[in-house]
Amino acid sequence: MSLRVAMLSVHTSPLHQPGTGDAGGMNVYMVELSRALAEQGVAVDLFTRCQGGGEPPLTDLAPGVRVRQVVAGPRRAVAKEAVPDLVLPFALGLLRERGRYDLVHSHYWLSGQAGGIAAFGWGTPLVHTAHTLALVKNAHLGEGDTPEPPGRILGERRLAAEADRLIANTADEAEALRSLYGADPLRTEVVRPGVDLRTFAPGPGPDAGRAAARARLGLPADAFVPLYAGRIQPLKGPDVLVRAVAELLRMAPGLRERLLVPVIGGHSGAGEQGAVARLAAELGVTDVLRPCPPVPQERLAEWFRAADVLVVPSRSESFGLVAAEAQACGTPVLASAVGGLPTAVWEGVTGLLVRGHDPVEYARRLLWLAVHPRARATMGVAAAGHARGMSWRGAAARTVEVYEAALAEPGRGVALAGRGSGGAPVSRVGQGRRHAPAPAAPLSWRNEKAVARV
Repeated sequence: MSLRVAMLSVHTSPLHQPGTGDAGGMNVYMVELSRALAEQGVAVDLFTRCQGGGEPPLTDLAPGVRVRQVVAGPRRAVAKEAVPDLVLPFALGLLRERGRYDLVHSHYWLSGQAGGIAAFGWGTPLVHTAHTLALVKNAHLGEGDTPEPPGRILGERRLAAEADRLIANTADEAEALRSLYGADPLRTEVVRPGVDLRTFAPGPGPDAGRAAARARLGLPADAFVPLYAGRIQPLKGPDVLVRAVAELLRMAPGLRERLLVPVIGGHSGAGEQGAVARLAAELGVTDVLRPCPPVPQERLAEWFRAADVLVVPSRSESFGLVAAEAQACGTPVLASAVGGLPTAVWEGVTGLLVRGHDPVEYARRLLWLAVHPRARATMGVAAAGHARGMSWRGAAARTVEVYEAALAEPGRGVALAGRGSGGAPVSRVGQGRRHAPAPAAPLSWRNEKAVARV
């Protein structure tokens, strides 16, 4: 089946560097999934809000994949809290785009609101991937974190009820959609994300690859290197890592001479900027921490190969793509047992999982890894093998199956066989659902009529 898909990301651009601002695993997900879809014959236009910065209106990301800027509100970055007010202008901008799309695939709840309006106006199905869920995040807030607003919860509930298909990263996320949001299990599909196995791959051997990577990064060859890579925000738990490092040095003071903890990422979202650095100073571990700015994927792979273990102490995580990428480089993972991380990490085989966020528990496992290099190496080999089963090609093939199911379902979107006398598709929108999903403040029927006239 030859398809044209409009993929939406309102609040963050696929062109933005992961680890900065609101850019993270979702940005990687959209780019890699789009490339893999294009390789299977699906044409993808990635629509994002124009934030200025000199980015052209249209960027060819890969053969069959384009990034298109939609003018909605000021041509600059705005706080995420202000983005709901730009959903309707973004959706109207979409509907003015020339060209036909067979399906809309939205990412994150804000894009879902715009996607519902666009799908309604175009007469196409809406497929939605949440990536994170407000009710799940609010149940796992860290110190200094801000609860997600009621408007987001309302928007997610309506998406769960009205999208033609929901894509969950894991079975646990699918269950959360069902139990917390009332999603129909028959319209909820699990598609596990993939890994760019060309970029994220082991070196020539567990020891030789690590030594070469450390030499290129200027790291000591004999250091014990637990690595953190992600946005610096309470949800991701960098404070847990800092406290765990302090506990580790209390348990094994002699380890200080060879302990090096790179922290790769930029400040994002809630939490006071500089809070992690102040906590490190308060606990006396500044000397072993090495803050690093976000880096491109190729450079990140080098850091993974150089590390002894990746630490992912997240309080909530829909999948934990960074954990899969590190494993693909032959690096074991120490992670919290939340969200999709127990799916990404094979407990006791490719890494270790911690239930809860007690720094002492993380420190105990870090100490075990520090004194058992052979076990680390064995886990690293298993991790690389485990990650080889997570390809974007496979994720794209499953996603195409979801698209086809959404298109073929009677009474939803545009029925493939439904053609008018002029050969144009007959829209089924409105027969399977009453109206398009609303943004944070629900749209009135008057606005929906206005949408239909665009």
